[in-house]
Amino acid sequence: MAKNQKTPVADDARESDAEGYQKIDRYNADSIKRIAGKYREVLIDLGEDPTREGLVKTPERVAKALQFLTHGKNLDPAAILRSAMFKEEYQQMVIVKDIEVYSLCEHHMLPFFGKAHVAYIPNGHIVGLSKIPRVVDAFARRLQVQERLTVEIRNCINETLKPLGVAVVIEAQHLCMIMRGIQKQHSIATTSAFTGEFQQDRTRAEFIRLVSKRGD
Repeated sequence: MAKNQKTPVADDARESDAEGYQKIDRYNADSIKRIAGKYREVLIDLGEDPTREGLVKTPERVAKALQFLTHGKNLDPAAILRSAMFKEEYQQMVIVKDIEVYSLCEHHMLPFFGKAHVAYIPNGHIVGLSKIPRVVDAFARRLQVQERLTVEIRNCINETLKPLGVAVVIEAQHLCMIMRGIQKQHSIATTSAFTGEFQQDRTRAEFIRLVSKRGD
């Protein structure tokens, strides 16, 4: 790690590099300290003893977890796409389906998770396939609602690649509905967003058929 690094970095930070996109788990030490202090007070307000063995390190662990689960706001999803754009005359549908999605509902700060299916029809440029899941992660690792997450992914791909059309469908389960509230264990929320050619019934129907198809 460079000596002139401005953001304090925890000892367990790790780095991985992937062709123009670098993901670094950085923990801001000052922020961790402040968040952990607040969570110690939360534990006390819940009637717990933050000094007992199982809880001594819990505030710091929670603080680090929250920083990781919301680190997407510090990423530039468009830059991720631009790092692997290539000129290509291919103009058929490109689909990356069953992308795992993990995010935090901004209303209760409980997880929602599921799968995203993303497609686009190139218009002069294609993008490295791995960049699409990275864009999904960059938007998902924030305080989110599923509806906005769906639209943000669509808009980013549409504005950066300028394709003939973009389609995004997300299917997710929400712990705020499963663990609390209405407590429906098997409910799945589905959201979709389309642009361009995918607003045509025939193209959209083909996309839905392909992402719904399961292997034998």
